[in-house]
Amino acid sequence: MPRIGIKMQLFKGQEAEYKKRHDALWPELKELLHATGISEYSIFLDETTNSLFGVLNINDPAALDNLPAHPVMQKWWAYMKDIMESNADNSPISIPLKEVFYLP
Repeated sequence: MPRIGIKMQLFKGQEAEYKKRHDALWPELKELLHATGISEYSIFLDETTNSLFGVLNINDPAALDNLPAHPVMQKWWAYMKDIMESNADNSPISIPLKEVFYLP
């Protein structure tokens, strides 16, 4: 199963709020992510830089292309834009990461 890694940037002082919002992840968003084929998704915080590192497993990476059009995804991005770097459409600025090592 393909794994994807991304890097995002959290605003300083928003660490607790980011965790709080993800601890209360909306059921409809969780359902959408699973329906898209995401089986696992972890986000790590580098507390020295406030960089976020996401790693997700997905059946078909091309399925991610459909997420931006989904109303639940758009609502989540609007909800998160005040605490992290975002694009004009409210999506988080996400930098793809190249996997250089994996130990199964």
